[in-house]
Amino acid sequence: MPSQPTWRQTSAVYHDRADEYDQWFEGSLLFDIELAAINGLATKTFEPRLEIGVGPGRFAERLEITFGVDPALAPLHLARKRGVHACQAVGENLPLGNQSVATVYLLLTLCFLNDPCQVFAEINRCLRDKGHLILGMVPGSGPWGQDLNLKKKKDHPFYRYARFYEIDEVQKWLAEAGLKTVEIRSSLYQPPNKVRTVELSRQGVEKGAGFVVLAAQKE
Repeated sequence: MPSQPTWRQTSAVYHDRADEYDQWFEGSLLFDIELAAINGLATKTFEPRLEIGVGPGRFAERLEITFGVDPALAPLHLARKRGVHACQAVGENLPLGNQSVATVYLLLTLCFLNDPCQVFAEINRCLRDKGHLILGMVPGSGPWGQDLNLKKKKDHPFYRYARFYEIDEVQKWLAEAGLKTVEIRSSLYQPPNKVRTVELSRQGVEKGAGFVVLAAQKE
């Protein structure tokens, strides 16, 4: 069995190709669909807000997230230019005090984590009582998860180390970490490479959705 990649291995491509990754967001309908799903949540969130896997700060800028961490260094310089207070760190060991944030965002980053359960435990530690985690993910069995897994098998540089999970599995991990799922929205029903229009998200888990957002509350 191959050894688990280190955070330096999984983040290296995002450091080396930070500008290329950042430009992907320009004019992207996919980005607009994901943002619409996140903004469609009825769950009310509060400051201070943290994004784990902040990258170049595209989501943070649009969602008014003030602080972010990422293991890849180069994208953090881009995030800072967008007004995000960003530092190099991994989700398994957050540089934050206990109960120091009200909302944590984990957007399209779950698939790159070395230890998701440890990250959820850290999120619970850092969240204030009744604070929220907003998690955006690509379900592994959906059409987009299958497409990205094919890219992984072809050694795509951005997905080489990605692992895609199922919603039930992630909810189980959240519950074990003391985070109760309180809302789910599904979106991205257009197939890969055929996204032509912005979509509105739908409440709950729906088969065929390529992007799912979960809101979980610290119990």
